[in-house]
Amino acid sequence: MAAKSLSCLLCILSTIAYSASAARLWEQQQTVLKVCPKGQFASEQDICLPCNCKGHANYCEDITGVCINCKDHSTGDFCQMCEDGYIVSLSRDGRHTCQPCACPLSVPSNNFAVQCDRGAAALRCKCQEGYAGHFCERCAPGYYGNPMEIGNSCKRCDCNGNSDPNLIFNECHNVTGHCRHCWGNTAGANCERCAPGFYGDAISAKDCRECECNTCGTSSCDDRTGVCHCKPGVTGRLCDQCEEGYSGFSSCQGCRRCECGPASVRSTCHPLTHSCPCRPGAGGRYCERCLPGHWDYSPSGCQKCDCESGHCDMHTGECLAEATVNLCNNSCDECIWQLIGDLRLSNKTLDQLKVGVLNISTGAAANDRLKYYNYTAHRLQTQFHGWRNKSSVMKGQTGQLEEASEAVVLDIKQLRESDRVVKTLGNKLDNDTQETFTLAEQLSTNLTDLNVLIEDMIHDWELYSVHQDVDPEVVRRNTEAAQEMVNWMRKLDLSPREPIATDESTEAHDLLRRIRQLEKKLMMTDGRLPPIREVLSRFSTRLLDAQSVVLKAANTVQETADKNRASILKFQRAEAKQQRLIEHHADVNDTLETARGFVSEAERTVGEMDAMVQNVTEYHAAIDGASQKLMEKTERLSLADRDLIQRADEHAEDLERQANMLEEDLKEGDANGFVQRAISAANVYNNIVKYIDDANITSLTTFNSSQRAEDAVGGINMQLEHLVTKSTNVFKESISLHSEQKEVETEVADKLNYIKETKETMDKNTKKLADIVQDISEIHTDRTPQRLEFTMKVAEETLNRSADVLRTITPISSKVEQWADNMRNNEYSTAGYEEVVHSAGEAVENLNLLVPQLLDKLKVVEHKKPVNNVTTNIMRIRELIAQARSVAKKVQVSMKFNGQSSVEVHPPSNLEELKTVTSISLFIRVDPDKDPIEDRFILYLGDRHGKKDYMGLAIKNDNLVLVYNLGGEDVEIPLGSRPVSQWPAVFNYIKVERLGRHGKLFLTIPSQGSTDEQKFIQKGEAPGTDSLFDVDPKDIVFFVGGVPPNVQLPPPLSLAPFVGCIELASLNNDVISLYNFKETHKINVVASPPCQRYKLAFSQSRIASYLFDGTGYALINNIERRGKFSVVTRFDIAVRTVANNGVLFLMVNGDKFFLLELKNGFLRLTYDFGFSNGPKVLENNLPKLQINDARYHEVSVIYHQSKKVILLVDKSLVKSMENPKTTLPFSDLYIGGAPSSVLKSRPELSSVVGLKGCVKGFQFQKKDFNLLEEPGTIGISSGCPEESFMSHKAYFSGESYLGSTAKISPFDTFEGGLNFRTLQPSGLLFYHREGTDEFSISLENGGVVLNNRGTKVKSHKKQYNDGRTHFLMASVNNQKYSLLVDDKDKQEKKRPASATRSSSDSAVKTLYYGGSPSSSFKNFTGCISYAYINRQDRDIEPEDFQKYTEKVRTSLQECPVQRPPAALLSRHRDSAPRPKQSQSQKVARDQSSLPPGLMELKSDESCYLSLTPRATRHAFHYGGIASSRQHYDDVPASLSERSHFSLSLKTHSSFGLIFYVSDVQEENFMALFLAHGKLVYTFNMADQRVKIRSEEKYNDGAWHNVIFIRDGSLGRLIIDGLTVLEDRAQGSSVSWHVSSPVYMGGVPPGKAEKNIQRNSAYSFTGCLKNLQLDGQGLSSPSETYGVTRCFEGPHEGGTYFSEEGGYVVLDESFNLGLRFELVLEVRPRVASGVLLHVRTAEGYFTVYIHQGAVVVRVNDGTHEFSTKVSPRQGVCAGTWHMITVIRNANVIQLDVDSEINHVVGPLNPSSRDHRQPVFIGGAPDIFLPESIATRKAYVGCVRNLTINNSRVSFSKAALVSGAVNVGSCPAA
Repeated sequence: MAAKSLSCLLCILSTIAYSASAARLWEQQQTVLKVCPKGQFASEQDICLPCNCKGHANYCEDITGVCINCKDHSTGDFCQMCEDGYIVSLSRDGRHTCQPCACPLSVPSNNFAVQCDRGAAALRCKCQEGYAGHFCERCAPGYYGNPMEIGNSCKRCDCNGNSDPNLIFNECHNVTGHCRHCWGNTAGANCERCAPGFYGDAISAKDCRECECNTCGTSSCDDRTGVCHCKPGVTGRLCDQCEEGYSGFSSCQGCRRCECGPASVRSTCHPLTHSCPCRPGAGGRYCERCLPGHWDYSPSGCQKCDCESGHCDMHTGECLAEATVNLCNNSCDECIWQLIGDLRLSNKTLDQLKVGVLNISTGAAANDRLKYYNYTAHRLQTQFHGWRNKSSVMKGQTGQLEEASEAVVLDIKQLRESDRVVKTLGNKLDNDTQETFTLAEQLSTNLTDLNVLIEDMIHDWELYSVHQDVDPEVVRRNTEAAQEMVNWMRKLDLSPREPIATDESTEAHDLLRRIRQLEKKLMMTDGRLPPIREVLSRFSTRLLDAQSVVLKAANTVQETADKNRASILKFQRAEAKQQRLIEHHADVNDTLETARGFVSEAERTVGEMDAMVQNVTEYHAAIDGASQKLMEKTERLSLADRDLIQRADEHAEDLERQANMLEEDLKEGDANGFVQRAISAANVYNNIVKYIDDANITSLTTFNSSQRAEDAVGGINMQLEHLVTKSTNVFKESISLHSEQKEVETEVADKLNYIKETKETMDKNTKKLADIVQDISEIHTDRTPQRLEFTMKVAEETLNRSADVLRTITPISSKVEQWADNMRNNEYSTAGYEEVVHSAGEAVENLNLLVPQLLDKLKVVEHKKPVNNVTTNIMRIRELIAQARSVAKKVQVSMKFNGQSSVEVHPPSNLEELKTVTSISLFIRVDPDKDPIEDRFILYLGDRHGKKDYMGLAIKNDNLVLVYNLGGEDVEIPLGSRPVSQWPAVFNYIKVERLGRHGKLFLTIPSQGSTDEQKFIQKGEAPGTDSLFDVDPKDIVFFVGGVPPNVQLPPPLSLAPFVGCIELASLNNDVISLYNFKETHKINVVASPPCQRYKLAFSQSRIASYLFDGTGYALINNIERRGKFSVVTRFDIAVRTVANNGVLFLMVNGDKFFLLELKNGFLRLTYDFGFSNGPKVLENNLPKLQINDARYHEVSVIYHQSKKVILLVDKSLVKSMENPKTTLPFSDLYIGGAPSSVLKSRPELSSVVGLKGCVKGFQFQKKDFNLLEEPGTIGISSGCPEESFMSHKAYFSGESYLGSTAKISPFDTFEGGLNFRTLQPSGLLFYHREGTDEFSISLENGGVVLNNRGTKVKSHKKQYNDGRTHFLMASVNNQKYSLLVDDKDKQEKKRPASATRSSSDSAVKTLYYGGSPSSSFKNFTGCISYAYINRQDRDIEPEDFQKYTEKVRTSLQECPVQRPPAALLSRHRDSAPRPKQSQSQKVARDQSSLPPGLMELKSDESCYLSLTPRATRHAFHYGGIASSRQHYDDVPASLSERSHFSLSLKTHSSFGLIFYVSDVQEENFMALFLAHGKLVYTFNMADQRVKIRSEEKYNDGAWHNVIFIRDGSLGRLIIDGLTVLEDRAQGSSVSWHVSSPVYMGGVPPGKAEKNIQRNSAYSFTGCLKNLQLDGQGLSSPSETYGVTRCFEGPHEGGTYFSEEGGYVVLDESFNLGLRFELVLEVRPRVASGVLLHVRTAEGYFTVYIHQGAVVVRVNDGTHEFSTKVSPRQGVCAGTWHMITVIRNANVIQLDVDSEINHVVGPLNPSSRDHRQPVFIGGAPDIFLPESIATRKAYVGCVRNLTINNSRVSFSKAALVSGAVNVGSCPAA
């Protein structure tokens, strides 16, 4: 029964357990899994357990506990292992860490192991390639470096393939990398050059061969060229002979100069005998003395002794009894004579010494002195022996100490081993403990789970027992099963496991005890170490003291001996010096007297020169003024024709009315009509006078002559038939014209005299100027001077003819006067009238003879070149002169100075940059062996009179010295670390640099043989605060090598002229040369040829590269001479630049061109081979195309199969483009720039600028070109200095700033300076912040303010926003804060006592220029240049903005801030249209001082940029699109018979339509267009066509006056009033009719192609003004498409929407539906206007600006929603803004300059995508909704519009309506 009950119980329990388990599972499935906190995971029981990740991961996987994202270089499931290169270690706190393998050092930079592990005794490293050793502590064979030095590594040996291949394990030194065993006759650290005695190319060609030089006479052989460098005195190509006048070649020590004495007939020895021919009485091999029996040695010889004995003293002539020397005759060798003389002197010296010794032996004082010296020496000897004994004892003690130290070191090593073992055991124990702890936690968790299950079972049991009975049989079976389980558990024996657990516990306790014992031993050892170290330190100190005492004793002995010898030498020198002073005293007095005379003469000369310079300056000023007046008169005269016609038309009606009244009066008293005929005749003569006078003025100025003559003849014909006027007006006008004629004659005579005087003055100019003029005249073949002279002669003859006309008309005037009196008095007679008529008839006959002659003269003038060509030629001459000077500036050749010569170099024209920074670099070569180093002058830059600021360089006291003065004391900075006498006899590089008051002097000595390049530097600064180099441009001079005698230098530079060779290199980073000189003095390049300089001597010059400065270019003529155009044509060029724009290379042939350029920093390729659809353009803003990052980039252009252009950058494909198959039609190629005449040949090239940067190489078809050797190259130089890629200037737009980090402490110690230029009164210049403390320099209301923690120092002046460059310097020290502006405005403030806390000096801090991201002050708008601060970790030098890490909207290339007076004009223009204020004067002044464009917008129309940019009056700009045009209606009927159109034209286009009119079918037409730059006027007459083409091109960008006339079948084209071309259709006249409209600038698409060549049927690009028909201006155009006013000033890329209104309609390829991304850049000139509008089927989508905010409004047909962004400074501040609009159905996001807003509108499910027209810049009113805030058209610029990442080209738009200029925007 019991068994059954137990079985039943077990069944019930199992059932209950199953039910409970199923219930819990169901509940878990119905709930969310439990989420554990950070660092824990959920177990199977859904309990959060801690992750076992050793602290290297924050999360681990549920259930498994596997760690996720192990960090700290750990890896494994539980972060228990380390990554490769790291090893497991325990930190001090017992944590598991991964440390870098100590292979060899445990720092990341010096861990060179692939992996490492710990062996039994030490670390084992598996090294990377190139490393060797147990710990990778050395470099493997074939590598070099020092891995044991932090930051160092192993690099592969680089021996250029010239090392011995048999010594692969010893190729180079394993530390220095210097190659060993160079073979192939090479040498150098990298076997990079040929060995001494060999020359060639050791790197590429590997052809080092033996030099051919003579070994005896050669100093060295150039390892590249094989040129022999001779020893002193040796010459010849192979250094195989002595120079003339030198001898001793066989000694192999060089040749010595053999100079004869003054009494020789010749100055040098005979080349064979090496002796000199003497003058009478002189003797010796070199004629250096008198013969026996002669005396008074002089250059003329010696006089014979006048003595009975025939012998006398050769110096005094005193007679002697016998000859002093009679040992041999005159034929004895010279050495015998010298020996006898020396013996005689020796005897005298011995006698003197004998007497001196006897005196010393008998002197008691001397004896005492000797005893004292002996005693001192003996005492020093005793002390020395004592110190030596002590030293031996110390050596023994040192040995003992060394043994003790070795024992201590051994103990330390043993302790380290024990410590390593202990740490290993500890780590093992820690791991075991951790595992045990983990198991215990797991067991506890399981027990907890079991307890919960049991409780659940009990609960279920209780519940079940209440509600249900159990079958007894089931209970019994379950009970039996439970009983069996209990019995099995009781029988289970765990005793075998107990000993194992006990043993493990015992071992753990023993291990812990051993660890504690070892730790105690370690502490005891550490306690013993300090006493040992102290003993060692004490002994080391004693050894050092002993050593110093011994050295001091030895020095004392040596000093005593040296002083003794020095005293003797000083005494002897003093005696000799005293004697010389006595001898030279009289000479000095004579020299001083002579010098006074020279000084007075020099002063007179200087005064005369000043007067001469003043006269020349006045002459030039007068000439300039006269030329300006002549230009003004020319401009007035160019409008004279139109003014004359207009005045005539205005007076016509009034004259006719008065004539009718006169006619009625005359009829009453003039029966026979005599009076009427007299009036007509008189008026005719009066008009003749007027037109002759006009012709005279025209002939004198050579402008519009032919037109005036033609109008005069026409006027005569018309006035003879129609014009009648009153006699009084005739009389007055006659008198007035007569007086004006006299005035003109007088003025012409004065001008002729003035020209004659000027010509005489100019004839006195130097011969060099005449040579230049001659060269220029040879270059220009248009014979402009002869034509001008001929024109002058014609004008004089015309003047004479005019005078004859005047004399002829004079009787008419008197008769008219008499007749007028009679009329007033009613006294007239028939006889008088007949006399008048007869006189008039004679005058007409005379005029019939004179007028044809006058017209003939005018036709001669007419057929000459237009005057504009004279201007063009002058501009061309100026361009050639500028190119010649540019070439001269880049001549990299030295000049040799002989100690008397000097060169005056052209000073720099821009002195503003010199004020703050002045940097000059040059190469100097001196030869101390030939020319002893003395104090000498090198260069001078400064005031002509040496009294103001200056800079100079000199050699003083064997040192190179920089000297400068900034208005105070002279500053001298000597370079004492390398005396000049120790310089090698090669060119050494020198650079002087002045930044503010700080100066630096650099010296670089090139590598010589085995020595490396050596560099030296010396710094200094000027006292005081003056920092600007202020020199008057009129007085600045630049002398090199010396100065002329009439120039006064400052005292520190008043030295002897230089001896040696000098080559100028740069001035403020601009290339400069001595050959760009104004004048030379005693320079003879033939007699003293320049020294050769090895261009690759310096490391920075060894890379062959070319420097382009933006003005020069390289021209490769006939490029196919090196390779042919083929199926694959390739161009390769390597460029390095930081410029935004510049041409890389260009090919031009007529109208065809191929241009690769840099545009806004990106590569841009444009080409046109005569394609029908215009030029091809390849451009994109891909990052690969941006190459202006100061690094070399290889750019390749491949033309494939004559139809595909491929562009590669750095050998990777960027983009390609296909075109119609055309072979390259070019032969010449320009690199880096091109002449202006080439750039003006096409409008696409007009904006191209020269490259500023470096070109490393150019290849065509893989063939290299040496650009400097190409004959067409102009203005480039070799080398690529790093200074060319530094940016010391920056332009800030008001939203930009520059940020960097530096070690500075501005609150405590600071000095900084900068140049700034701005038109804004406020802006942040410099800013630094630490916490709440601020340090700033800013502009506030036009004044400069220094702010240091709230203490402000303000400048006195408040007008520094005047557009000029100003320099400020701010300083902070312990006493005061200082602010100095322009070296004049100085303000100081005492440092507050509270300002004592200092910032951490060692920390790197952030600084900003031009603004900051966090300051509340407004950012700066303007330019900052040459800024500097006193950084703690480097010298003061200009800040390189190119290296700044934060560059926010900053331009480092150019500064568009206007300079005076443009800035003043700009302000006047901006302020002129504003209404007057009603406030007081003070208020108005305060308001005007607000920064325009940066202040908060006050009204809807207040903008920084003017609404109307500066434009030419009544001028319109056409182009940008193919159909840009204006329509003029109301064509007069007379146009079909006769028309007289006139206009003014300015363009760069070669093709394009200017004027067109026709009938509906275009059967009759008339057109004016451009073809190849020439003007073509054409019209038809039935089947015939009249076509007139100009001979010259007029697409030069200048204004030209054009008149085109049609009179029936006759056509006439008149250009600039001088060129008249005619053509006529043959046959009888036919009917010819045209209809409205008249098209100007272009025609609608498809029109005019029937009558005009296709490439001219499109709109031209350029400007037109003064459009008139028959003398009347045309009415306003009825329609306008893409035409704006002709704006002046600088332009930039973009599309401009003018204030007259206009819009662009895009084609249907662009879809603005439910999903799109729109990006565009805008620069508005209004605060409100529509930017974009799309009218959809349901509603609309509009983007507009309103009151400075950008708004997007959407209407989907049912709902309307919008969003807007208001930038901090408004969109109307004059800067570019980027707008991004993203739409995704009902979500609109608006981004303006990274300020973002969005809106989510209601979702309209019925909205659909439809392609609708997109309006840009505005829209017709019927399309604009009423709900938007503004309906005004947008005014301003738009650029870079993209829709869904596709670029939108406005030139290809469906419609451009109104005043819209596509492709160009006014920049100001």
